[in-house]
Amino acid sequence: MTEAAAVGHSRRLSAALEQQVQQVVRRALDEDWVGRLWARDASLWSADEHVAGLIAERLGWLDLPTTFDDRIEELEAFARGVRDEGFSAALVCGMGGSSLAPDVLAAALPRGELGMPLRILDSTDPAQVRAATAASDPARTLYLIASKSGTTTETLAFLAHFWQVEDDIHADIPQGLAGQHFVAVTDPPPSLAAIPHSDLFREVFLNPADVGGRYSALSYVGLVPAALLGLDLRALLGAAALMAEDTRSPSPENPGLWLGATLGALAAAGRDKLTLVIEPRSARLGAWIEQLVAESTGKRGVGVVPVDGESLGDPTVYGDDRVFVRISSGADSAWQSATGASLDALAAAGQPVIDLSLGSGAGGLGAEFFRWEFATAICGALLGINPFDEPNVTESKDNTRRVLEQFRRTGRLPIDEPLGSDGPLTLFGDAPLRLTAGHDGMANELRRHLARVRPRGFISIGAYLAPRPERDAMLRSIAQLVRDRTRRPVTVGYGPRFLHSTGQLHKGGAGIGCFLQLTAAHPEDLPIPGWHESFGTLIDAQAAGDFAALEAHDLPVARMDLSADPDAGLSALHAALAEALEA
Repeated sequence: MTEAAAVGHSRRLSAALEQQVQQVVRRALDEDWVGRLWARDASLWSADEHVAGLIAERLGWLDLPTTFDDRIEELEAFARGVRDEGFSAALVCGMGGSSLAPDVLAAALPRGELGMPLRILDSTDPAQVRAATAASDPARTLYLIASKSGTTTETLAFLAHFWQVEDDIHADIPQGLAGQHFVAVTDPPPSLAAIPHSDLFREVFLNPADVGGRYSALSYVGLVPAALLGLDLRALLGAAALMAEDTRSPSPENPGLWLGATLGALAAAGRDKLTLVIEPRSARLGAWIEQLVAESTGKRGVGVVPVDGESLGDPTVYGDDRVFVRISSGADSAWQSATGASLDALAAAGQPVIDLSLGSGAGGLGAEFFRWEFATAICGALLGINPFDEPNVTESKDNTRRVLEQFRRTGRLPIDEPLGSDGPLTLFGDAPLRLTAGHDGMANELRRHLARVRPRGFISIGAYLAPRPERDAMLRSIAQLVRDRTRRPVTVGYGPRFLHSTGQLHKGGAGIGCFLQLTAAHPEDLPIPGWHESFGTLIDAQAAGDFAALEAHDLPVARMDLSADPDAGLSALHAALAEALEA
């Protein structure tokens, strides 16, 4: 093994892989990738003039640390005014890039002395919407409606629900006060105009239109929630600005170039499963990185597959397609020691291991946001793709729209013939699985499905369930079981959240995923005011739409319905998978 190290990062690679990485770095320096990126030279990613023009309209993220430094006082005054009026909690209603950065900030950092609790709603499961409604007093809650386009289906459904909640509270007041509980974070018109009631909102924050959703952490998307949390905005943006300045250096130790070239070179060498190992206090950063990397690189038949939240295992459970990236401040000595021992064993077994130093507080996260954005742009250049578009994201959305149109015509969603049932479990499959169904027990049907994973492929579990800590633990246990028995990478995501994250990679990447959807019944459904469908119908249609999109790409997909009790269903699924993979 050889080691290359610098302040803030180090890597342990085999001699052959280190040589490949260094060749990429030399090429990037010779061709002035850093200078061209900062000069907004879109030819770095595409020679097509039309594509280059579109890319040029998505590079505003480079300026965010300095652009928004001038708006700190405005944001602090806004948060102070909200607090002074008696608001005591905030809820971010958004998806993908609009929700993940606020989630990182709220989970990783203690609230400031004058900050208020801030939660995230990015699930259309009716149980989760009910839980978000009950989590704080609606009379003292501020709702952040976050959508770059202004047309995000889930966000508009949340708005319809909470607008009705607030309208009911203030019904006896002339013209109501519902709008004073809402704030929009979006783009200028037509995006703003697409958000119902936005003319009545308390405040509207308009982002630069040339900043894509997944590159928007350092815009109003992250800064408005950060201000409400009472975080140090100067530290957040100041550290990001310092990291941005460091990425201007035409040096092999440029932190963004170093990371992007390393990840891109390893992916080109077949090490395309980016396994994130993040210290517990900042664990939510993994979901943000997952979206950034998956949606940016997963297209035109290539892509880096992030694996977030996995417990490290023995070297024998991994194949030769992994790279491990640990992100740590060093403050958690017990975790540092435990992961250090595991990563030492993996490095000794020939697995690539990268270490990144995470700074403390809000500044550490601000710098990390920018480092990964820059690195992802560099990685995209190496892979020969446009890291700023998402050409396959609309497929599931369009299918969902068709499913909902059928529901509006007939009053029911499409019904498939199950492959089999066992207790709370009912399994459905794609056309190839239905054609070869043996109807010889749940374990055998699951075994047949998982056997379809392709060479160098991964298994993806998409749970269209309300997120809960106990479900997180069970899903991770299921993923670890499947990984240990198959030696395949296993990713886990909640739907519809992952449709705005890894969904692009699933359909547009290398075509090596094998998918297992998890759905459940909705014994206590929740209507969406003014809509034909309920939240339960919407999330079921989203699962059906994604199933159809995956099947249309000839990707193996099955759906397991867990009945009315998802937790009992997950326990039964764990047992069925253990039996299926016993051999």
